[in-house]
Amino acid sequence: MTNDFQKTANRVASVSIIGNLILSAFKMLAGIIAHSGAMISDAVHSASDVFSSIVVIIGIRISSKESDRDHPYGHERMECVAAIILATILLMTGLSIGIDAVRTIIGGNYEDLAIPGMLALVAAVISIVTKEAMFWYTKINAKRIDSSALMADAWHHRSDALSSVGALIGIAFARIGFPIMDSIASLVICLFIVKAAYDIFRDAVDKMVDHACDEETEAQIRTCAANQEGVLRIDDLRTREFGNKIYVDIEISADGNHTLWEAHDIAEQVHDQLEEQYPKVKHVMVHVNPFTE
Repeated sequence: MTNDFQKTANRVASVSIIGNLILSAFKMLAGIIAHSGAMISDAVHSASDVFSSIVVIIGIRISSKESDRDHPYGHERMECVAAIILATILLMTGLSIGIDAVRTIIGGNYEDLAIPGMLALVAAVISIVTKEAMFWYTKINAKRIDSSALMADAWHHRSDALSSVGALIGIAFARIGFPIMDSIASLVICLFIVKAAYDIFRDAVDKMVDHACDEETEAQIRTCAANQEGVLRIDDLRTREFGNKIYVDIEISADGNHTLWEAHDIAEQVHDQLEEQYPKVKHVMVHVNPFTE
């Protein structure tokens, strides 16, 4: 399971690195030749994807390590650390693009702005198609192996595709006589990038501060435990997300006349069934109470 997780993540991240290297070089060249600030900004965004994919590979490799003496609960939270680093990279990239765009907009010398060439328009279309394909490829694999870092990388691709849409619109308007639209497109790209950074950061932090899992999953866990033989009632249920895994603390009620061995067997059945039916559940702690009305 761990090997498949790592192989899939490394393969997807490697595809991202190669694709972004080629795409960012092409967009940078197109932006320079066609005199498009929006396309150059978009190229910088794609270039940041290369570094983010490297961070994903490192984060997933560390998070996949087995538990040890110093980390008895495993290393899953390293994926969250990788996602936070990605969010920081995105934020810095977006803000730098936005600052340059604002400077151009408030400069006021719009008549001196260069009109983007057709190559910039072509590059924007190619970027949209390529990055959207990379988004779906990464997202599908991220869901398959349940990787938050890989999912963050997928949304990084989507933010790049959306920024290319903004670049396309800005370049198109600039070519029909509104050159300032190229800079406005860069500013729109900045907003997309900052929003993606915020979403990734919030999700990663939730998984690092023992955030409870969603209500639907908790309801399923509660039902599964209640259906086990000997369980008379669910007294309490607490869950916490640990990276991409879930830890469960549950209190059940059983017949107070059971022997310790019988109560232990009931608790073990609940424990085993929850871990078997829900692969995301890494550990279950079951406490047995004597049943009272």
